Amino acid sequence: MPVAVVTDSTAHLPEGCAERLGIRVVPLHVLVDGLAVPVEEFGAEELTGALRRKRIVTTSRPTPTEFAAQFRAALDAGADSVVSVHLSKRLSGTWEAAVLAAQEVGPDRVRVVDSRTTAMGLGFAASHAAAAAQAGLTGAEVEDAATATALRSRTLFVVETLEHLRRGGRIGHAAALLGTALMVKPVLHMAEGEITPLEKVRTTGRAMARLVELAAEAAAGEPDVEVAVHHLAAPDRAAELATRLDERLPASRGCVVTELGAVIGAHTGPGVLGVVVQRPTPRQ
Repeated sequence: MPVAVVTDSTAHLPEGCAERLGIRVVPLHVLVDGLAVPVEEFGAEELTGALRRKRIVTTSRPTPTEFAAQFRAALDAGADSVVSVHLSKRLSGTWEAAVLAAQEVGPDRVRVVDSRTTAMGLGFAASHAAAAAQAGLTGAEVEDAATATALRSRTLFVVETLEHLRRGGRIGHAAALLGTALMVKPVLHMAEGEITPLEKVRTTGRAMARLVELAAEAAAGEPDVEVAVHHLAAPDRAAELATRLDERLPASRGCVVTELGAVIGAHTGPGVLGVVVQRPTPRQ
């Protein structure tokens, strides 16, 4: 392909999707009690165990050198240009690291996109960009595809506690107070590139019902919407949520379910349940 697409590991693409679409994925790093651990060996089960044992799990961005290596590898493999699509710069320094690498490799050959979201909100942006690249579009057009897709995604999620987000600096102390009351389940969403409290409900059952209702509102009755469900250590609830979404959104392309990895999971904690709704971009 004349345009190579790069993203980061917070995209949580379904298994095999990156390989099928030729997307290069640069991993973020995970540290446990200050020591780096191999991400490929520190999955959801290991993360959940570490958090429940009160170990300190933190994350860090890829280095500009890591990005530059991927950009050069893509260009050496025959690409004329690279479009690198990443999680919101308000949540991580990943976008900045990619920009620094682009300046080193060649800003005329590498375009860096701030998706202003994460998880499959980012994943859909990267996959749509890759589809545009496979169709032979130019670097500018692939960049536009990523940006347009990201603008039409809606990310909603419920966490057991906001403490993990607060500790990681992904949500402010005042907002974290939403989750301190007994039996309150905070419903959050991505807004303007940030994690923002949307409302609070009293039970897990009500939280799941609200996710379905809010997802239906986000779909706005459009056909061919794409839907993803994310979870950490909550496979049964995720399967139930996916079933409800399939019933509520019969015109969708179906719902993919993926378990969050250590990078996002370290900031949400076990029990998180999320939905990403991707509306199709208007035909030109």
